Amino acid sequence: MKREVEIHVVDSLDEIPAQDWNRLAGDNPFVRHGFLSALQEIGCVVKRGWRAHHLILKRGDEFAGAMPLYFKAHSRGEYVFDHAWADTLERQGLRYYPKALSAVPFSPVTGPLLIAADHEDRVLLAHGAIELPRRLDISSLHVLFPQKQDIEALTDAGYMLREGVQFHWENAPDGGFADFDAFLATMSHDKRKKVKQDRRRVTDASVTYTWLRGADIDQAALDFFYDCYENTYREHWNPPYLMREFFGRIHAEAPRSMLLVIAEADGQRLACALNMIGGDVMYGRYWGTHEFISGLHFETCYMQGIAYCIVHKLARFEGGAQGVHKMSRGMLPTPTWSAYWIADQRFANAISEFLDAETEAMDRHIEELEAHTPFRKKT
Repeated sequence: MKREVEIHVVDSLDEIPAQDWNRLAGDNPFVRHGFLSALQEIGCVVKRGWRAHHLILKRGDEFAGAMPLYFKAHSRGEYVFDHAWADTLERQGLRYYPKALSAVPFSPVTGPLLIAADHEDRVLLAHGAIELPRRLDISSLHVLFPQKQDIEALTDAGYMLREGVQFHWENAPDGGFADFDAFLATMSHDKRKKVKQDRRRVTDASVTYTWLRGADIDQAALDFFYDCYENTYREHWNPPYLMREFFGRIHAEAPRSMLLVIAEADGQRLACALNMIGGDVMYGRYWGTHEFISGLHFETCYMQGIAYCIVHKLARFEGGAQGVHKMSRGMLPTPTWSAYWIADQRFANAISEFLDAETEAMDRHIEELEAHTPFRKKT
């Protein structure tokens, strides 16, 4: 019989031993204690208006679960858009912000957000998360990109679900593809030809690649990556979300979670992509370049990532948010989900109707995408 539980709210993870948190969080690098702590302690989330109100589930003195939770006065850095909801509510004279949000800041990656050992405790966290904004008269609670077991608990706790789509690459079952050519052989003739043409453009520009992971990543490589990352934001007239110190901290604490794909030509580094790895899954995150070369973006961000997964027997490569164009590189449409609690019942009813219609449309969209698979038809 389980002892009585208590749910506490904390504004940092300092009071939770990293080993206890990570024991329940698993190997997803984005919800590890060090990753979330670094975002807060270095100031990445605070300067962007994310105020931590993490939930901690305890049985007596024993840590039994947690839920990363933030209050926000905007919807930036989330990748699931709710601006129309905010406009609608505020046109009615009601306050939408601040809102409560459970997600990995600035990262559209699936992972555990109800961090607990079993379904019962995940449901307790889901209910507890509702009580906090309800008590503080906050308009809504959003849970973005939860994994399957979280979705089941959120559904049982009465949350509304919203479907989205990303594009993920899956390795071959039973040990993975033998090599990159074996992967290409599964693609249709036109798509295989397109991939080869794109790769040839990069090769013809004398671009070569180096994969750096863990201890092979030195300070010069991190500095070069950050310069590329920062340049991407400069081109869009925005300051970067994350600081150079953050990436150094993550590399120091979990070096094997980080992979740099560095493109070089004529002895000079010219582009870089950063991927994160946890268990047998790789997540595409950031990239930047100092020179435009046709095909460089797709090769650096996607084809090199797939090649790495094949060589190192990783099961899945999540290519990030949006991007139907990724299908032609062998990534397939994969449903993603978010979950919501809305305080105002009138608005909740309207959102529920909207989500029902949107889900039907999203299902049809995914079916249409699947009909245009880049792979050869099985006979």
